[in-house]
Amino acid sequence: MRFRPPRPASIRGADPVVMAEPPEMMRAAVIDAAGDPTALHIADLPVPSAVLSELLVRIVAAGVNPIDAKTRGGAGVSGAIGELPQALGFDFSGVVVKAPYESHPFQPGTPVFGMVPFPRSGGSYAEYAVVPSLSIARKPAALSHVEAAGVPLAALTAWGLVVETAHAHEGQRMLIHAGSGGVGHFAVQFAAYFGAHVTATGSAHNASWLRELGASVVIDYTTSRFEEVVSEVDVVIDLVGNTIDRTGERSLSVLRRGGLMIVVPSGSWPGYADAARAAEVRATSYKVIPDGGALATIGRLLDSGAVQVYIDKVFPLADAAAAHAALEEGHTRGKIVLRVSDD
Repeated sequence: MRFRPPRPASIRGADPVVMAEPPEMMRAAVIDAAGDPTALHIADLPVPSAVLSELLVRIVAAGVNPIDAKTRGGAGVSGAIGELPQALGFDFSGVVVKAPYESHPFQPGTPVFGMVPFPRSGGSYAEYAVVPSLSIARKPAALSHVEAAGVPLAALTAWGLVVETAHAHEGQRMLIHAGSGGVGHFAVQFAAYFGAHVTATGSAHNASWLRELGASVVIDYTTSRFEEVVSEVDVVIDLVGNTIDRTGERSLSVLRRGGLMIVVPSGSWPGYADAARAAEVRATSYKVIPDGGALATIGRLLDSGAVQVYIDKVFPLADAAAAHAALEEGHTRGKIVLRVSDD
């Protein structure tokens, strides 16, 4: 029998959910200028208006990512921010307030998670946001909004690295640096799920946890040099960057000839492509794609329990500065999340 997706309630004969009109203003954690974490503060901003295929979403929780901190500090995507003050943040979990049309799959009241098009629009550190229809998916039923908010950017990045770029498969040998971080803990799980033999670098504190996630070998970067433990791997995913103990350059030596190096913080190593050619391996950078279809697949893995998200710390929106300070201390296991509003 051919599968037919369920139709929205508004065209099945059921009464559609009617949401209260959003207010004119909303609370948001914003920056007026680049600076340290204290540059983040709470301000009132106008609630944005959705146009064409966009949805208006009430945000319950927002993920905190390294790119947020870099942007706040004047790097990252700060150069593309238009007017200030501006709310930061990419990923969120929340509830649809307004849909583009009556038969749209995500009707008002639908719990969703995904990515906002920051910095082209306001970020997710706010009570409301407009989001493109193709950048969201239905929130996994097994996850709370706080848990779901820690998924989109990190998991989509990991999916793009492991599945779409490295083509993880049975017997493939993969080295993942910073396996216990936001992107890393998803990358380890996806690689193991598709049958790869995973070696992850991390601290001794996270070693047993990384093995539970699917890593076959865990290298304590504080006591061991990974190039003395592993060799002839097919893929290296570098989530650390070459500015830290020459991680990228050292990784070239553990790849087999023709192997693949994926450099995520590519700004830390402008010459990675030339170095890879000299070492007779392939190399590419990677940027996350806010793909709602891929996110829906990830959501099904989360609902099934095959993949898990780990939330390290949760801060209220008013403490966004403290969340950034905690992120920049390093050694975060999984994700940090802001609770923006009540469920």
